[in-house]
Amino acid sequence: MRCVLKSPDSAADRSADAAADLADRTAQSLRELAGGPISRLPQLLEAMAAIGADHDLHRSLAHIAETAAALTGARYAAVGIRNKDGDGPTEDLITHGVAPSPEGPDSPPGHDVLSVPITFHGETFGALYVADRRDGESGEGPAEPAAPGGPGFTDADLHLVRVLATEAGIAMGNARMHAAARQRTRWIDGAASVTTALLAGPETRSTTGNALTVVAEKGRELAEAATGAVLLPHAEGGMEVVAISTELSDAVRTEAYRGRIPPESPVVHRIDAGLAVFADDFATDPRSISPLSRHYGPTMLLPLRSNGRVLGALALCRVPGDRPFSQTERTLGTQFAAQAALALVLADRHRDRERLAVYEDRDRIARDLHDLVIQRLFATGMLLESAQRKAVVPEVREGVGQAVDELDATIQEIRTAIIALQQGPSQAPPGLRTRILREAGAAAEALGSRPSVQFTGPVEARVDDACGRELLTALRATLTAARPTRLEIVVDAAATLPDGRAAVRLTVAAPDTADGPTVWERPL
Repeated sequence: MRCVLKSPDSAADRSADAAADLADRTAQSLRELAGGPISRLPQLLEAMAAIGADHDLHRSLAHIAETAAALTGARYAAVGIRNKDGDGPTEDLITHGVAPSPEGPDSPPGHDVLSVPITFHGETFGALYVADRRDGESGEGPAEPAAPGGPGFTDADLHLVRVLATEAGIAMGNARMHAAARQRTRWIDGAASVTTALLAGPETRSTTGNALTVVAEKGRELAEAATGAVLLPHAEGGMEVVAISTELSDAVRTEAYRGRIPPESPVVHRIDAGLAVFADDFATDPRSISPLSRHYGPTMLLPLRSNGRVLGALALCRVPGDRPFSQTERTLGTQFAAQAALALVLADRHRDRERLAVYEDRDRIARDLHDLVIQRLFATGMLLESAQRKAVVPEVREGVGQAVDELDATIQEIRTAIIALQQGPSQAPPGLRTRILREAGAAAEALGSRPSVQFTGPVEARVDDACGRELLTALRATLTAARPTRLEIVVDAAATLPDGRAAVRLTVAAPDTADGPTVWERPL
């Protein structure tokens, strides 16, 4: 009997072939994995750690562009940054390598380009571009550029670029938030410094004009503007520049100071309504009809509003062609103007209280002089007059009489000082007595001493404005022509002319000279 050996059946052959095919495909997948994104993961993680540790935004973005080019095998990479408001052209472009197109990353040639938006919390900050890919996936080592129609960027490259774009978005978002926080802090500190300066007290000689200048200067500094100005309503309508701080020429400053925005201007209407005016180019803005606007580009006109009342406006202007004010700057400027308006109101009230305290002190001093000093001098004069009548020696009688006359003159001087102390605020129209005292004080330097002034009778009540102006003119002329000496000025509102009519008489005498007195008189 003969045995026959048979070859393996077809099922076993198929199983062996399938195992060999699986092994080949597994090896191929491992080879692809080894040369694919996993092999680039350590480089990616290392780059992300370095980027996260670097607080310089520009340097971090440059590192991201360099890493994107290295991981994708691109000859060119760029980070395009949009402006802060998210509109308009690219504000900045950080590149690595040589651009494949002179038009930039937005229009590289062919299909060999990859662009991924850079976003953070839903806001788009720009885009990460890679272009001009070399042959091979990892970009490691020198390689020839991909031929037109050749291999482009892979899905793995897209994932890597997206990771880097996310990291760029985090870096840019954090940097922008930090910048916004610093900017807000700067504006808050500026508003606080304005309030402190306006409420500093009399030692800083704080006046309304100085307060407005402080607001203009600080507003210009915070807004990084060329000009800061405060405008107040004009008596004839419209608004007038009453305080200005500018980096522009003296000619522009001279033109702008006391310049007016006419009442028909739409800008004035908005300010009067408590609304702000923003313009990217004030020179060409149709709402501006003032010739002053030709010097300025981006502008903010912010109402100075307190308790529903518009006090004026704060103008912050940049030169033509300068960057427009961002939305954040507009918001912060509006808040600064509101704080400045409140500070101005508080400063005015603070100065009113200080003036009131001064006037109360002056009234108290005047009462003390009248009730104590004058009464004692008057009583002393009466005692001297009594002694004069009883004196036997002529020389004693004459000396006591001179003492009584000196006391009378002293009483008149004190009464003049009391009248000066009782004058109202300097903003109120001064009375005739005050104007006479001012003329005497102004002549003190030329005469070498302050003239003494005496008033007799109700000067304010009996002398009208026309007669008072004539009296002041005569007094000014007499003081101007006088030589340096001691002068005595007497204004008598109870005088009588030779024909019996009531009159006011001005007498200016120099007792230390042989010159006779100068007399001026007018009927009342």
